[in-house]
Amino acid sequence: MSSSTPAAVNGNYNKKFKDDQFLCSPSRVLHIRKIPNEVTEAEVISLGLPFGKVTNLLMLKAKSQAFLEMASEESAVTMLNYYTPITPHLRSQPVYIQYSNHRELKTDNLPNQARAQAALHAVNSLHPGSLSSEGSLLPGQSPVIRIIVENLFYPVTLEILYQIFSKFGTVLKIITFTKNNQFQALLQYADPIHAYHAKMVLDGQNIYNACCTLRIEFSKLTSLNVKYNNDKSRDFTRLDLPSGDSQPSLDPTMAAAFGAPGIISSHYAGAAGFAPAIGFPQAAGLSVSAIPGTLAPLAVTTSAITGRLAIAGMAGNPGSSVLLVSNLNPDAITPHGLFILFGVYGDVHRVKILFNKKENALVQMADATQAQLAMSHLNGQRLHGRVLRIALSKHQTVQLPREGHEDQGLTKDYSNSPLHRFKKPGSKNFLNIFPPSATLHLSNIPPSITENDLKSLFENTGSTVKAFKFFQKDRKMALIQLGSVEEAILALIHLHNTELGENHHLRVSFSKSTI
Repeated sequence: MSSSTPAAVNGNYNKKFKDDQFLCSPSRVLHIRKIPNEVTEAEVISLGLPFGKVTNLLMLKAKSQAFLEMASEESAVTMLNYYTPITPHLRSQPVYIQYSNHRELKTDNLPNQARAQAALHAVNSLHPGSLSSEGSLLPGQSPVIRIIVENLFYPVTLEILYQIFSKFGTVLKIITFTKNNQFQALLQYADPIHAYHAKMVLDGQNIYNACCTLRIEFSKLTSLNVKYNNDKSRDFTRLDLPSGDSQPSLDPTMAAAFGAPGIISSHYAGAAGFAPAIGFPQAAGLSVSAIPGTLAPLAVTTSAITGRLAIAGMAGNPGSSVLLVSNLNPDAITPHGLFILFGVYGDVHRVKILFNKKENALVQMADATQAQLAMSHLNGQRLHGRVLRIALSKHQTVQLPREGHEDQGLTKDYSNSPLHRFKKPGSKNFLNIFPPSATLHLSNIPPSITENDLKSLFENTGSTVKAFKFFQKDRKMALIQLGSVEEAILALIHLHNTELGENHHLRVSFSKSTI
């Protein structure tokens, strides 16, 4: 884009705004609208920081808009995918983000750029790396947050906290307790970036209208030790833990760290008008006969008909483990392909491509938690040239065809598949769940396999290999960077579990690192 005169360029950015709205082609330049007037350059930059380095910014204050340039298209795609289901807020006002039709920002000759450049310089001198690389953007950032719920007019349960906070990433553990007559919780994410996002978006928000205000701070603890799975504490990576009915959820070291009492008060369970918390996660809800019909800034809504709490945006049954996947490419999709892709985020039990509508499929995960995880990471990603649309299904299970009824192999049962990644309680795979990225993590590589062997393997699936490196300390693992996120998704589907000889099957997953 030429930068003939400042006025012309400014006009050019303004004029192309309407085109941007309908352009879906990814770009490392993002167009942000509806920005409140008092918002600073640093606040706009902070929207992009968790996803990678921000390289340029153009603020159009008169139009309440801005253009934000990321260092790579990959980080821009990750940012937009993240903010599509979760509208970002600046100064408590929603702002809207989309790809721009500009491939880069040329702002050298524009007036009023001094503040933007100063803000960029300040941020980059503080944060030379990014959270999506090996170095942490926030030094010492913990994946654990402490949550205090103020103005507790209605009971808040572990299930409700899980529903709200799991929208921001993989929740591994939650412990709830009462301290100073306040309902509090410690919540551990799989990745510090999730904790950062949740605090940035949710701190100060109300769960219900004008009450149950969330106060969130980063914890000094780096990990939680959960002993029991019950209505006070939960370790989602350890389904084998006892319920320990009358036991304290907080172990003594954490109780000391928080000055919490040794026995956790059950003061909030079963308050007047509420049924006891239902077993998690099949029915992520409570009887809410006591709650009026107007719950909501955090989008916890109630239906007078069903009396169930549900997070907005979660159509279908909030406790469902079945996903409806739509806008598939009917010529290219297979049950096995969906099994491998969704299997990155949980154990897939069944897949059904609909006989009369082959653009649609049902995917049944092991539980509702894994269904949420797969939906949050894969909705909006591109597969076989189509943008995936994923929602919770109203179905509780995927029905297998009756004996004698042939459905052309469109329904598959994977309940006993040896390829499930999360079968073992406490599996380390729970800690390595990341959004789709152009860089893939390879493991289980036999000693005889060379870098060129692996590059050829990926190139033969149609991928462009941009970079490759073996792990220095462990040559059984490597990173490979492909031409795009979509290429990486296809390569993962085709090559996960490929036989490499010497009884080694290649394991492929998405990486949070770049090469």
